[in-house]
Amino acid sequence: MRRETAYKLAGRKHDHASHHAGSGIAKTREIRFKAFPPGQVVQARRSLAALRGVQVEEGGDELSLLVHYNVLDFTLQLLDEALIGAGFHLDRSLLTRLHRALIYYVEETQVHNLRSPERLIKQSHEVYIQAYAHHPHGDHDDTPPDLRDFK
Repeated sequence: MRRETAYKLAGRKHDHASHHAGSGIAKTREIRFKAFPPGQVVQARRSLAALRGVQVEEGGDELSLLVHYNVLDFTLQLLDEALIGAGFHLDRSLLTRLHRALIYYVEETQVHNLRSPERLIKQSHEVYIQAYAHHPHGDHDDTPPDLRDFK
């Protein structure tokens, strides 16, 4: 049985607005840059601010920016790749790369889970009840009555 059929038979509704409530989709992340070339943080801020749905502010020091975004629209990996593609030089220290890799994984998993339909966990028996009700069942016998009583 296809998943969509199972959800339909169980009477599940997939309202994504309620599915996302309280799921932490608004993210605030820090993007760190190398010191060279000078002035790239200001240019990166202008470039990121031009994206609709991304808010940018100064970070904790002169080599970082804080970005605010919705994880369903953007991910840190997408923003980092766009900056690198535009020629900006991000910090590549070991700790920063590990931190980025963890954030990439977490956001990718969260986006995948938010975009996939709800799972049938507690109502799985409803699927089988509805499927059984839609199929012919009982003591139905296709054999003609005169052949049933063969002696």
